[in-house]
Amino acid sequence: MIISIGNDHIVTQTKIQLSNFLKAKGYTVIDEGTYDTTRTHYPIYGKRVAEDVADGRADLGVVLCGTGIGIQVAADKNEGIRSALTPNLVTARYAKEELNANVIGFGGATVGEHLCEDIISVFLNTEYKETPENKKLIDKIDQIAKPNPAQKDNPHFFDEENEKWAEGVYHD
Repeated sequence: MIISIGNDHIVTQTKIQLSNFLKAKGYTVIDEGTYDTTRTHYPIYGKRVAEDVADGRADLGVVLCGTGIGIQVAADKNEGIRSALTPNLVTARYAKEELNANVIGFGGATVGEHLCEDIISVFLNTEYKETPENKKLIDKIDQIAKPNPAQKDNPHFFDEENEKWAEGVYHD
């Protein structure tokens, strides 16, 4: 199984630890960055992970930033993605079992390092249990997404935001 993983600059060390954890378990990992602690704009990495999953380059995705909220929301804004914020084992299991989530996110700065590993393990080892009710709900959720051709696989999609970031408009 191939797992795509992405992060912001705040949790790079946690991402490296989780990547190594996944590789030790036999998973192939696509590391979409960031790769150091230089200040960066996290939606870029949520988008990259989401596109890996949506396009079939990865089976599932994991995104993390300080709280997990921002990068998970960024991942969820991509066609074909059902992303869930999963700060604990119960939400990780529910996301996969009931909603067939294909990307999870959590806060590398708010969730302990071993709990991060446990959350990922639960998510990867939980099977989706289709029922007529949750299939109907997932179909409705999937219909909400509107394709954005200007966004898809566009490496320059965040150029304007990156310029503002460099100018100090955005802050941690």
